[in-house]
Amino acid sequence: MNHQLEIALLIGILMSAAVFLCLSRRLPHILFGFLLLSNGANLIVLAVSGDPSGCAPAVVGGEGPFVDPLPQALILTAIVIGFSVAAYLTIFLYRHFLDENRGEPSGAKLETPRGVANRSESQGSTSASSERTASAMHSSAEGGQ
Repeated sequence: MNHQLEIALLIGILMSAAVFLCLSRRLPHILFGFLLLSNGANLIVLAVSGDPSGCAPAVVGGEGPFVDPLPQALILTAIVIGFSVAAYLTIFLYRHFLDENRGEPSGAKLETPRGVANRSESQGSTSASSERTASAMHSSAEGGQ
């Protein structure tokens, strides 16, 4: 197999797996999909940077092939940015996990506090309680004058 064909197949596999994982609804899958996507993008930049054979050296009087340093600098920067975004996503996942597991277990029934009626019980008496509240506010306003 040709070296360029192998790299192209590897990039295709990485990118397709990354898209598949990023379209998942589970957050850890999205994180791993992002990691694969950033690695695939780095491989694309490395693949299109060219073959170093046959290029003139960057130093005057130097001999032999060289590799252009600009794509390598871009890849290094992309690795650092990808790592920082992956760290941020990891912290986000951890906080999401803590927030989801902080409350009651999924099967637990929440009790209503004392003095607070259930919503179904209070729907019939809502108008009566609002009338009492309005009359109490009216009488306190008259008493203050």
